[in-house]
Amino acid sequence: MTANPLLTLDAHEFPAFDAIAPEHVAPAITQLIAENRALVEKLTASPEKPAAPDWANFVAPLDVASERLGRAWGVVSHLHGVLDTPPWREAYNAVLPEISAFYAEMGQSRALFEGYRAVTQNPAFAQETPVRQRILQQALRDFRLSGAELPEADKPRFAEIQQELAALAAKFSENLLDATNAHVEWIDNEADLAGIPADACAAAAASAREDGREGCWKFTLHMPSYLPVMQYADNRALRERLYRAYATRASEHGAKDLDNSDIIVRILQLRAEEAQMLGYANYAEVSLAPKMAESTAQVLEFLRDIARRARPYAERDLAELREFARRELGLEELAAWDIAWASEKLRQARYAFSEHEVKQYFPEPKVTAGLFEAIGRLYGVDLRPAHAPRWHPDVRFFELQRQGHSIGHFWMDLFARPSKRGGAWMDSARSRWRHRGALQTPQAYLVCNFSAPQGDVPATFRHDDVLTLFHECGHGLHHLLTEVDEVAASGISGVEWDAVELPSQFMENFCWDYGVLAAMSSHVETGEALPRALFDKMFAARNFQSGLAMVRQIEFSLFDFLLHSRPAPHAIREVQALLDEVRREVAVLIPPEWHRFAHSFSHIFAGGYAAGYYSYKWAEVLSSDAFAAFEEAAQTNGGNLLDAETGRRFQREILAVGSARPAIESFRAFRGRDPQIDALLRHHGMTDPLPA
Repeated sequence: MTANPLLTLDAHEFPAFDAIAPEHVAPAITQLIAENRALVEKLTASPEKPAAPDWANFVAPLDVASERLGRAWGVVSHLHGVLDTPPWREAYNAVLPEISAFYAEMGQSRALFEGYRAVTQNPAFAQETPVRQRILQQALRDFRLSGAELPEADKPRFAEIQQELAALAAKFSENLLDATNAHVEWIDNEADLAGIPADACAAAAASAREDGREGCWKFTLHMPSYLPVMQYADNRALRERLYRAYATRASEHGAKDLDNSDIIVRILQLRAEEAQMLGYANYAEVSLAPKMAESTAQVLEFLRDIARRARPYAERDLAELREFARRELGLEELAAWDIAWASEKLRQARYAFSEHEVKQYFPEPKVTAGLFEAIGRLYGVDLRPAHAPRWHPDVRFFELQRQGHSIGHFWMDLFARPSKRGGAWMDSARSRWRHRGALQTPQAYLVCNFSAPQGDVPATFRHDDVLTLFHECGHGLHHLLTEVDEVAASGISGVEWDAVELPSQFMENFCWDYGVLAAMSSHVETGEALPRALFDKMFAARNFQSGLAMVRQIEFSLFDFLLHSRPAPHAIREVQALLDEVRREVAVLIPPEWHRFAHSFSHIFAGGYAAGYYSYKWAEVLSSDAFAAFEEAAQTNGGNLLDAETGRRFQREILAVGSARPAIESFRAFRGRDPQIDALLRHHGMTDPLPA
């Protein structure tokens, strides 16, 4: 019988994506869970359990077993996200309750908790490295948050909550994907395509041909198809139809079996119950326990302070847009589906360029090469194509080397597919770990949803796409450039959630440097590098409508945090009422009453950002201030932002240390002081005086 490839991951350098099939999932995960349970039983309850638990006889064996299960389940979860076909969805959902129950059981295990506590009380604990001491202290905290100290009578209910939450999150995500796939706009009259860029029309025509409808154009709610219509289509009715479909995805306005309303309410009720069982006033307090932020009051004041600073700029942005739409576009009433279109018209009028024009200078192969060159100059590494099994022909694989030595690998999956979860993300395939006398190097997945190439023409990226690619690579570098040898603290493992966006948002800043952009640009037809004059227009437009963008993010963050700070709702209308309340406080653009943003807010209902969406802005304060160090270095080195000395210091003090120390200590080690908000405001143009 052929060996199950999910059970032989540790025997091979890379997962056998060319061999792993849905039927492998249940046998492998069930066996690995059983092995972990047997080990826990041996270490905590059997006659041969350690008399004096320490790192070597207690923690290390558990690390080996849990890492083996974690890697296998990580592969399954990854394939569920990038290959969400019916067989993979069925295989994933079939074992999700079992693995959710197992992790809840382990988190609640009083015997495991006491074992870890015994390790910290062993005299040998004082001789362990600071990294191991921190790992153990964080483990005790996580056991408490997982219910280990609950009365035994309460633990079954706590485990049920974890299991149900996992299933609900998966269902939320699946409903959203299915609802996104369900809506199609068929165009059979070329006149209705007016304004839409040629490459977007070509992609729509190719998509229609795949469905056997030659001579038509197929537009969907996936970002590479949806955005060009909303931004460029002169056909207002088409924009309205797509906007309404997008804004009401997975809600009561669509198919009943894809409505996320009850799921949202149930998730919030379960989280509130979990918080109460753990002795917290609300789920927001639970969320903050392992984060940098010290209290709910601190987070709310942080968000409202930024809102107060940003709102005047947002009001100015909206007033300018409305006046332009009235004067130049003949729109007395600016509808929600007009915003992106009118904004693009205003951008072109004010700065004399379009995003479509910019896009022609960023073919994917040149962008990727330029990104790799920038990373190499900053951190002294080489990124080279390599060979490993892949899950799709579009996927590419790369190796990181330093001074000829391999230090990590990553898969890059850039293009949108119907069977692929939307958005962009980085995930760990495996972590750096030195054990049994050998070094396991890290591996990562980098996933985006950009427009795919058409025929022999390479994919071309919007500048926003370039920013997204740099962002996800920032996460990847945080994982891959670690120098911590303990699996629980290397890379992104254990890093405070409100600091984990620091390296990703930091990388975006280099996309606003002409030297970096010119090196990664080559016009798709002429090969010409991005002209300096066009870049100057882009840079002048960098903070175009930055006030609107800022209050939009604060709106999402405040909604999320208040939603998890207040009593759980009894009905979805209470969730919408809170969102309306938040919008009255901070927003200047109010969408139609039928808009259902919460129903597609995957970050907080299916993505781990519950009561944590604020961390994007929190981390942006850190990332902007960190990037200011490179701006300061450029003032003394001839304007070179890719300063190698500062880059090595950033890698040494931020990227390399993982969670071996608190994030605030890493920031201070790099910057020499506490973070300041000045750079964030400056980068967003919010230090400029407003016109009277």
